[in-house]
Amino acid sequence: MRIPGFVLFFLAAILAQHSLFAQVTATTPGDTTQVVLIKHADRLRYEKKDSATELQMLSGNVYLEQGSTKFYCDSAVINRNTGVVEAFGKVHINDADSIHTYSNYLIYYSDTRKAFLKKNVKLTDGKSVLTTNDLEYDTDTKIGIYTNGGKVVSEKTVLTSQEATYYGDMKDVYFKKNVKMRDPQYDLDTDSLLYNTDSQIATFITKTHIKADSGRRDVVTSEGYYDLKKKNAKFGQRPVIKDGSTLVTGEEVGFDDVTGESYARGNAVFRDTAQGFSLLANDLKSNKKNNTLMATQHPLMIIQQDKDSIYMTADTLYSGRLTDMAGFEKTFLTPEGITNDSLQRDSLQRDSLYKPVVLNAKDTSNRNRYIQAFHRVRIFTDSLQAVCDSMFYSGVDSVFRLFQNPVTWANGTQVTGDTMYLFTMNKKPQRIRVFENGMVINKTAESYFNQLKGNTINGYFIDGNIDYMRAKGSAESIYYIQDEDSAYSGVNRSTADIIDIYFRNKELSRVVFRSDVNGTLYPFRQVNHQEMRVRAFQWLEIRRPKTKFELFEEPSQTE
Repeated sequence: MRIPGFVLFFLAAILAQHSLFAQVTATTPGDTTQVVLIKHADRLRYEKKDSATELQMLSGNVYLEQGSTKFYCDSAVINRNTGVVEAFGKVHINDADSIHTYSNYLIYYSDTRKAFLKKNVKLTDGKSVLTTNDLEYDTDTKIGIYTNGGKVVSEKTVLTSQEATYYGDMKDVYFKKNVKMRDPQYDLDTDSLLYNTDSQIATFITKTHIKADSGRRDVVTSEGYYDLKKKNAKFGQRPVIKDGSTLVTGEEVGFDDVTGESYARGNAVFRDTAQGFSLLANDLKSNKKNNTLMATQHPLMIIQQDKDSIYMTADTLYSGRLTDMAGFEKTFLTPEGITNDSLQRDSLQRDSLYKPVVLNAKDTSNRNRYIQAFHRVRIFTDSLQAVCDSMFYSGVDSVFRLFQNPVTWANGTQVTGDTMYLFTMNKKPQRIRVFENGMVINKTAESYFNQLKGNTINGYFIDGNIDYMRAKGSAESIYYIQDEDSAYSGVNRSTADIIDIYFRNKELSRVVFRSDVNGTLYPFRQVNHQEMRVRAFQWLEIRRPKTKFELFEEPSQTE
């Protein structure tokens, strides 16, 4: 029977419509069926090459769907037997409306739900954009991989690498090989980096080099993170941070660019080459905005000098700007403690150390700094050592102020008092002033004690060695007299209003009494040396740090 032509046309139209909305199935070895739905195409052609190959060819506004994943392209070829989809031109994958991927070419395996995209590939999660020429994307796990170079742009941050893995659910990107991060504030180079496009946190897992502040800050680290959104960071495994003339390292270092605060912990080191000092401690804290620095847990400060550096320890060391202190103009901008003593050295009177200095809040030099030390303060140099309970040092006048039972030692001479000021120049001692209950004890080679006591004591140094000292107010002295052959001939015990002592070759050479002198000269062989002591005599050698290595030892261990 012959079928009319209009009937054949009607049947063909029905078949075409059925094919347009047909299901493409593929069976995996585990017999799990995955389905790709053809939702729309302007044109469709069906071709069966053999029993194992059935192709559906779609063109014009192609729209496919598998689960929550939608596919758009200009044209596509679907193998109904294998479930493989090949798409061409303006390819767009919409993965659950959360991740969008674009390319010029796609081959998609519906059984494994893996997509391989090529040419002008772009993946975006709405907050960042990944671009590459080759991308493997798993629509099930939402993991994308490129191995031939790519780039991720997150707001103003650009990251490039040879390889990367993108984890869509976590918004993490794991970059590998020749990784570079460029940001308006930071340049980063490393071999591996983990970056979260949502939180904008970069995590370091291998040696990483960071440059910031137009190259002023330089960071080398192997572990840690930087939060680009909150502008804070933490680094581990002894990172090294250089910022201008300063260097910081420690087992762990962190900073916050918003607050200006930073810290270093675990054998931490802070070094300032411009100001010539280093600070070591187990815990360092600083604030860049107000330029403060605090060290605790066995801190050690080293003030560098050509031949005789100053080493100082305490329970706490703190440094800040003088101009941030209330009333600093009255306290530090006058030649404090300088008298009109006629015996004062002319060179010291002319010295700029004792002239008023004008500071302003913008002054960043070491003149505009102070150092405070709290509790168990110990100071060591080859020529001078000191201990006290607390200390204050001002950069504007270069004076170490020692409080609460201070003791200093220089070349076998001990100085004590209630409060002590040590004036320095170029980090070397120039003058010492003792307030109330001042006492000077000089131990001879034969273990005798020359002694000088007064309400106040002023001493002067030349080349770091004591040259001359003056005691005023109820002054008292005990002086072992030697003849021209250095043999002891007697002991002079005297009181006066003013007593001066002079040193030569680091040894006491002469005593001069001025006004209201009253004294006795004892023959040397008739003297009981144990009783030849001024009131409140104490020889405190046990407290003196003998070397820089003894600064943290208890006094009983240093005797």
